[in-house]
Amino acid sequence: MTPTRRSVLVAGLALVAAPGAAAETAPRLRRLSPRLDRMIAPGTEPEVIATGIRWAEGPVWVPRGGYLLFSDPPANIVRRWQRGRGVSVVLNPSGAGGTDPRLVREPGANGLALDARGALLIANSGGRSIDRVDLASGRRTVLVDRYGGKRFNSPNDLHVARDGAIWFTDPPYGFQDGDTSSLKEQPVNGVYRRRADGRIDLIDGTLTRPNGVALSPDERRLYVSVSDSAAPRIMVYDVDPRGQVSGRRVLLDARTMAAAGGAGLPDGMKVARDGTLVCSVPGGMMLMTPEAEPLGLIEQGAPIANCAFGEGGRALFMAANDRILRLALRPGWQG
Repeated sequence: MTPTRRSVLVAGLALVAAPGAAAETAPRLRRLSPRLDRMIAPGTEPEVIATGIRWAEGPVWVPRGGYLLFSDPPANIVRRWQRGRGVSVVLNPSGAGGTDPRLVREPGANGLALDARGALLIANSGGRSIDRVDLASGRRTVLVDRYGGKRFNSPNDLHVARDGAIWFTDPPYGFQDGDTSSLKEQPVNGVYRRRADGRIDLIDGTLTRPNGVALSPDERRLYVSVSDSAAPRIMVYDVDPRGQVSGRRVLLDARTMAAAGGAGLPDGMKVARDGTLVCSVPGGMMLMTPEAEPLGLIEQGAPIANCAFGEGGRALFMAANDRILRLALRPGWQG
């Protein structure tokens, strides 16, 4: 079979995605296409802005305060980073308190997002719910914790649509025993949508390990990463104007990158205003076109779990194992 251009590009990426060793190294940006120059100036490299985290996740930029929030699910903490002020604790516990460590692997918050009013939305892995937290008062409201009368597994990541709907994933990563946990009530590891009126839709109940989730800028495409070590991939679906989802297909098959030794699996992702995807893959954080053509790869010899645009689109922040990275973007490029 004659290889397609995409398969050649991905195979080539696998060769550069594999770090020389599994140990964490200084982060760097590999440029895989000259088109990356319009987004990131030549010579620009990621910088480390925070360290000492057990497992960094869920970064979200808060424009009103000019700071970054990020979660640490196993430590059950949400922290804040602000230029000139460093790192401080915002929520402790961030998820569920008093969980049994023999049963619960990640008691804290995982994915974070903001709603239209600026409240913090939390994929509460330990609490097995989607929560809203008022950042001024700290008041927490559970928005949803069940589907079909059964508790969720451990909500992992979420995306807020323009109509207020919350799209989220629910793998079993919060449980020590995964799918065989005595806590598991849902028969599937699902992708869900909580509509603005509170109704819940199961979008896809067939994925083994749904993880990161995002919509395209026109909200006509849904992206879901699958962090299954046996079949790591990023899925894409069509979304019609009524919100109906169809046409599920594989956008990026990451098995070659994983086999080449790239650290990590498909995880969190964000989509820029021009449609560029920034997504966690084996080997680091990849920037790619909506057609899955690689533009660049940020690597550090260890997994990079999630990302967020911030500072008015002038920076890309990454939750990178035990630290937070910042990569400067070109002024005027809208992230």
